[in-house]
Amino acid sequence: MDKLKLFLPFLATALFALEPIAPLPTTLNDIDLEKAKLGRILFLDPSLSSDQKISCHSCHGFDTGGADPRSVSLGVQNREGDIQSPTVYNSRYNFKQFWNGRANNLSEQANGPFTAHVEMNMSAEKIEARLNQNSTYKTLFKKVYKVDRITMHNVVDAIVEFENALVTPNSRFDRYLRGELTLSESEQQGYAKFKSLGCITCHNGINIGSNAFQKMGLFRKYPYKAQYQDRYALTKKEYHKNVYKVPTLRNISLTAPYFHDASAKDLEEAIGTMARYNLGITISKEDIALVASFLKSLEGERPAILDMP
Repeated sequence: MDKLKLFLPFLATALFALEPIAPLPTTLNDIDLEKAKLGRILFLDPSLSSDQKISCHSCHGFDTGGADPRSVSLGVQNREGDIQSPTVYNSRYNFKQFWNGRANNLSEQANGPFTAHVEMNMSAEKIEARLNQNSTYKTLFKKVYKVDRITMHNVVDAIVEFENALVTPNSRFDRYLRGELTLSESEQQGYAKFKSLGCITCHNGINIGSNAFQKMGLFRKYPYKAQYQDRYALTKKEYHKNVYKVPTLRNISLTAPYFHDASAKDLEEAIGTMARYNLGITISKEDIALVASFLKSLEGERPAILDMP
């Protein structure tokens, strides 16, 4: 019996290695905590916007899965964005950033909102000037970066380190993948449906998505509106219209509304819409409920960095 107990973890590892989804790590050993804590302060600070009312957190709420419950976010002077804000949680695992993938990494992404007219409407020079007049920030940057003058490069670097720490481990499904628990019957059936219907084709890997581009409307034409910046906005190739980065499904039960256009207001509606447009099928309410049950098992723990002193 003792030998069997020793063998079981290896058997579980071998079995789950065949799964198309990988669990998130339970610990992050590559994070500079002091740098990440400085990034947390900056992420929450509205003084980095032109009217000193908008912070990164304004569009990526910690209590709403790292996303925005509004259809579009509001920037300085209540200027409306042009697309739904995706979650910042687990964004370190995205192969590209933004819906249309115009940023290759988090460093490129973090610079965007600062200078965007409808978001924070600042410049690197203005941010540097404002922070270098703040004695508290001067002390913090001196401690972390060993510098006497704060630069935009270090501001972005600290924010990216914080974003890299925004990982949500230990969802029920991750724990299932590690052999630590058994899913409920509805979760198991929902996962089986998720795979058999074809959802797994686009939503796989460690972030259960965010590793490829896909057309919204593979089997049925989805309404095209140029206001939403898709791949076509970058490439001007017709076949890139309505092509977006496949979103992560982690914590999906927390991040309504759904899609780039926020057109699906709840999880069940989103499942039905994706079935129609991207799978070419109509699925029953019972199957929608099962898939939703599985998707709810993807809700992970609150990122540890948020509650560190």
